[in-house]
Amino acid sequence: MMDRRIHRVPRWAVVCLALAGIASVQSFAFMPAARPVAQTLLRATVSDETAEDRARAAMEAEESLADMERLKSDISSMDLGGRPFPLSMIIGQDSIKQALLLSSINYRMGGVVISGGKGTAKSVMARALHQLLPPIEVLKDSAFNIDPEGEFGLDDFTKTDLESGGVPLAERETEVIPCPFVQVPLNVMEDRLIGSADLEESVKTGKTVFSPGLLAKAHRGVLYVDDINLLDEETANILLNVVNEGFVTVEREGISLRYPCKPLLIATFNPDEGELRDHLLDRISIALSADAEVLDISQRVEAVDSVINFSSSGKQKTVEAETALKQAIDNEDDLKTAIIFAREYIKDLKVAPSQIQYLCEEAIRAGCQGHRAEIFACEVARAAAALEGRQVNGEDLRLAVKLAIAPRGTFVNEPMDENDLMPPPPPPPPPPQMDEQNNDQDEDREDEDEDEDIDEPDEDEDREDESPDVPDVPQEFMFDVDATPMDPDLIEFAARERSGKGGGR
Repeated sequence: MMDRRIHRVPRWAVVCLALAGIASVQSFAFMPAARPVAQTLLRATVSDETAEDRARAAMEAEESLADMERLKSDISSMDLGGRPFPLSMIIGQDSIKQALLLSSINYRMGGVVISGGKGTAKSVMARALHQLLPPIEVLKDSAFNIDPEGEFGLDDFTKTDLESGGVPLAERETEVIPCPFVQVPLNVMEDRLIGSADLEESVKTGKTVFSPGLLAKAHRGVLYVDDINLLDEETANILLNVVNEGFVTVEREGISLRYPCKPLLIATFNPDEGELRDHLLDRISIALSADAEVLDISQRVEAVDSVINFSSSGKQKTVEAETALKQAIDNEDDLKTAIIFAREYIKDLKVAPSQIQYLCEEAIRAGCQGHRAEIFACEVARAAAALEGRQVNGEDLRLAVKLAIAPRGTFVNEPMDENDLMPPPPPPPPPPQMDEQNNDQDEDREDEDEDEDIDEPDEDEDREDESPDVPDVPQEFMFDVDATPMDPDLIEFAARERSGKGGGR
């Protein structure tokens, strides 16, 4: 009797039982969910039920298995450390957080370098920024995160396919993926960084198959390098070429390939363990120090309390922490929306020639070498204006001088104290008295000048009416002619960066 029942077990029931058994063996977390599935299947097979009941039981079993698969996919996609610490909950470091936001808007800035001692939230800020970046749209099954419009360039495989009459980019299927976050380890090899030949697939197919590296996955995402000053020279040169050109060239193992790589580079290092190479540091737009801003006792207490009560997954430890996290999540949603709009707005945003001239004069006054200081300053000003959704104004230029030009000053002098200043020279003696004839001539000349002013129309007012959109430029320079900061905010910023050993060259 039992043998006949066993032979009547449908094939779909055996398959479902096998899947349930595999799921329960793979992870203990799925064992409780697998029991009702097996019990449902046994009831459907052992009891003499109709075909409709067996079909209903099969549908329930499939739904249960689908729920388990979704749960497994959610757990596998979750980071092992849970959600990172929110950027808005980090106490202090306003300049670094602002620089990270601007670099996430304008990819032409290259990235941000953060120096600082141990425990100064360098890596925390890098991972927190990744939570703010929106997902990206790529060509389906593209290993290089190629943009559907080809805005950031195409790899050689896609170019060859298009040249041979393949499907145009506009007609290809796309998909939306989360913004990539790739961390480069210190012991990374060249083949893992830029890619190499996949030997197993090459043997199977009989032709060379390329396996992309970390740089291919980081395209249009975040490329995080911790302790960048400890990288070997070969790896540092590869990163230098990526920052300069925005493309990766592979010439090895019979492979000749070129693909785009334009990520947001975030690098951190501890200056006590070694300085960063100047040629790499100069090619990144912003270099700031986390040691520059010293927290007072109340800020340190607030920072410790927020970290202790924060839970990366699950419920927070206190009601205040739950409220703070909720506010931080709302703030992140607003920033995500602002970044999306700013990326579109910056495409048509330009810096006026007079504003470029102001930045160049500030770079000359600060003693910057080369032209990268004013170039990056223009990009910083564009990103700051795009974040606010307006044209570039004087405040954006002042921010650009502080973030991009001041750290590159080669001989920035410290302003002297008021006690050390020399007393002002005495006023010059009054000129000798003129005779009455000369006075009469001067009065006649003044009367003639006044008549001319009355008769001639004011051309400056007409010009202002004709061109109301005059570019906003600060009225005063932030640096003196001898590279001495004159702006109070810049003086404080330069002093902090100099004490933090992260801004000077």
